[in-house]
Amino acid sequence: MSGLTVIPLETACPLELVRRHPQRARAMAQAAVETFGAASRLAAAAVGPAADRASRSWLARQNNPYLPEIDAMAAILGITGVHALNVCFEWGCTGGVWPSPDGPVLRRVLDWPFPRLGESTVVAWQAQERFFNIGWPGLAGLFQGLAPGRFAAAINQAPMRLHGLGFLGDWLTNRVAVKASQGLPPAHLLRSVFEQAADYDAAKRLLCETPLAVPAIFLLAGLQDGEGSVIERTETACAVREMGDGAVTAANHFEDLTGRWRPRPIDSAGRALCANALKAHEDFDDFGWFASPIANINSRLVFNAAARPGALALMGTKGAVPVTEPFRLG
Repeated sequence: MSGLTVIPLETACPLELVRRHPQRARAMAQAAVETFGAASRLAAAAVGPAADRASRSWLARQNNPYLPEIDAMAAILGITGVHALNVCFEWGCTGGVWPSPDGPVLRRVLDWPFPRLGESTVVAWQAQERFFNIGWPGLAGLFQGLAPGRFAAAINQAPMRLHGLGFLGDWLTNRVAVKASQGLPPAHLLRSVFEQAADYDAAKRLLCETPLAVPAIFLLAGLQDGEGSVIERTETACAVREMGDGAVTAANHFEDLTGRWRPRPIDSAGRALCANALKAHEDFDDFGWFASPIANINSRLVFNAAARPGALALMGTKGAVPVTEPFRLG
């Protein structure tokens, strides 16, 4: 696998990662601006500063606990977009929790159209709170992580709430609703859970009960056999699906929460069917399950995490193609 990027293992909080890797963070932000070519570059130039101001204002009205950290990141990097990227919710994912000889295993694929996410991946050990944050320099939130001896968890984007106004009209209406929200962004909630929760039960309680800014789907895996759940959330409501004696999976649509919702692309139903058909996890280092339709053009990260042995295996991708060496721990 010569020529592929090596995923670094660092002992650092998100702000320290930016101090160590400012160029990596700037490159990732620039790649986000160029996601859709010239059109997205023009849009970023036109509305980027306003989007940053609006995002920061919203975080300030919330008394968001990570705003000072995001302010410091923006000051270090000296670029537009840091605040806006830290409240960006536009991604899809597939994942779930499967039984294994070493306890519940969280399998997860992150899908995000932003280029260069795969090769920019960093595994950061947050020593004070004792967990691994799998993410990227410049982001204060947490999208997937492992707390050895406690739990592993990740976020899938929830479906879009429908208002009968077409895709753009529904999207704008939902964004207006976010502006009025006092809840936490899902990625900030998940980071706070890793920082605060002593065990699986405490993590589940916080993920179920803490008010959110937008709907989300959380995947949570504990230590003991059967400790695995998919938590479907709106801003204030919750539905939990347990793994029981088998597995529990999720893509980007709700299975239990009622209402009118639009699944997130690509092919959420097809990805969920494929995940449901996967067998129990026997070989921890195996990524053979990362195949179409779970692997798709937007895939950027695939990983397995098990809290009981404190084991982690992950790989950055560009679509279905690896762009990093496999990273293995434990």
